[in-house]
Amino acid sequence: MQKKFGEKLRTLRQQCGLTQSQLSDMLGVRQTYVWKLEHGQKTPNVAMVVKIAQLFNVSADQLIMDDFELA
Repeated sequence: MQKKFGEKLRTLRQQCGLTQSQLSDMLGVRQTYVWKLEHGQKTPNVAMVVKIAQLFNVSADQLIMDDFELA
């Protein structure tokens, strides 16, 4: 099953045992921004995609492209 960006972000966050609040602190954003990303109400800019990819040690392609799945 293909996942959208928000679903992938939520999966990665949960796999790492992080709350939305903890992730928002790590990214330097508000917790509501993380919630909106996970629920598809916000689209991250390129810099944020790169920051998230580096944080979770995945490629930006894996996060943004529908045909890439997380391992």
